[in-house]
Amino acid sequence: MSTSDTTPVTDHASEFAGRAALVTGAASGIGLATARRLGRGGAKVVIADYNTEGAEQAAAALEAEGIEAAAVRLDVTSPESVEAAVAFTVATFGSLGLAVNNAGIGGPSAPTGEYDIDAYSRVVRTNLDGVFYSMRYELPVIEAAGKGGAIVNVASILGKVGFAGSAAYVAAKHGVVGLTETAAAEYSAKGIRINAVGPGFIETPLLKSMDQDAYDGLVALHPAGRLGTSEEVAELIAFLLSDRASFIAGSYHLVDGAYTAV
Repeated sequence: MSTSDTTPVTDHASEFAGRAALVTGAASGIGLATARRLGRGGAKVVIADYNTEGAEQAAAALEAEGIEAAAVRLDVTSPESVEAAVAFTVATFGSLGLAVNNAGIGGPSAPTGEYDIDAYSRVVRTNLDGVFYSMRYELPVIEAAGKGGAIVNVASILGKVGFAGSAAYVAAKHGVVGLTETAAAEYSAKGIRINAVGPGFIETPLLKSMDQDAYDGLVALHPAGRLGTSEEVAELIAFLLSDRASFIAGSYHLVDGAYTAV
């Protein structure tokens, strides 16, 4: 049988038609770019974020583009809040088939032996526990619908390598990769694919406000000669959620301009 006989032909403008997607941390940045990309592919999207006003503004912006979108406040450190956001998605759009667990925070920079205990707990609760809580409530709903689905967890390049001064963030993101692999082993046979992405340093207004020498030094760490964009990460996430990635599960995909290759 030829490759053309087994490769699905997909119209990218309608590849997610009829699917409902929940994107956490979607008021801005990678989350918003991902929600927009899924919506442009036909998905109905829930913008979930701790920043209620930002989520509502993001949903309104997507609706102005012709995308079906709704906003919900989400605190990923609260299992009850996560459960409510999943229920909101089903109540609003009738189902849940796609999820992107993106919400996260950075945390302070300090050597491991001096890292503030409360700060460590806050970062891990948000970046690791938040992903667990999200899958904990997303998976039963997707499974119960019996139509399969896909989840992408947003880790980081720091899910692969260390970074001085970032013990909490690195520990959490390594944990996200492990959670992803474990859940994929459990749910792939049920038609639910789960993968992780590891974005490198991405262009944001915060980075643009850096001292020019510091910014140039950061860029120099990337063999690609530049930083990435939220849209480039969103495109990878969309691919992993789509039927084009039908045999990809339990894997961790870097999008970092070869940062981790050197």
